[in-house]
Amino acid sequence: MSFFHFDLETFIITAGYLGIFAFVFAESGLFFGFFLPGDTLLFTAGFLASRGFLNIWVLVFGIWIFAVFGDNVGYAFGKRVGPKIFSREDSRFFKKAHLARAQKFYEDHGKKTIILARFIPIVRTFAPIVAGAGSMNYRTFFAYNIIGGFLWGVLVPLLGYFLGATIPNIDRYLLPIIGAILLISILPVLIPLFKKWHGE
Repeated sequence: MSFFHFDLETFIITAGYLGIFAFVFAESGLFFGFFLPGDTLLFTAGFLASRGFLNIWVLVFGIWIFAVFGDNVGYAFGKRVGPKIFSREDSRFFKKAHLARAQKFYEDHGKKTIILARFIPIVRTFAPIVAGAGSMNYRTFFAYNIIGGFLWGVLVPLLGYFLGATIPNIDRYLLPIIGAILLISILPVLIPLFKKWHGE
């Protein structure tokens, strides 16, 4: 299954656990990781685990740990750089619009943003940076980070695993399922843009 000409199945099988965990860490903790297809990667990895390529429990535990670790790096980066990052000029890997979107999401949802953001591309990457820059209490951040990392890192791969194990010939429907997951995950980003476009 390819994602913008990037074959996730081949990548997962070739790179193995370390590749998956590095992928998760980059999307969670490095601001240039916002373009990585985290939800589709986790679902596909879970699906491949149902086919015997990976151990599902090693997979979900590793994803959880590296997701939490990645968010901690993002928080530390935001804490260190602080307000300076909001005046940073756009570059190939950094867009102020992404940071502003995460900040708005944080203002709307407060602390639980750290949990909710796990399921929203782009916001997932920038939310811990905003939390750090906004001086969110670290213990509070860490607690929400543990919960969010667990829900995202365990539930999404398990969904792929159980669908792969229970639905015959699910390979035929894998691309539409991945597309549906991607669409659902970006709806919280698209809806505000749609409202703004229509002047609501």
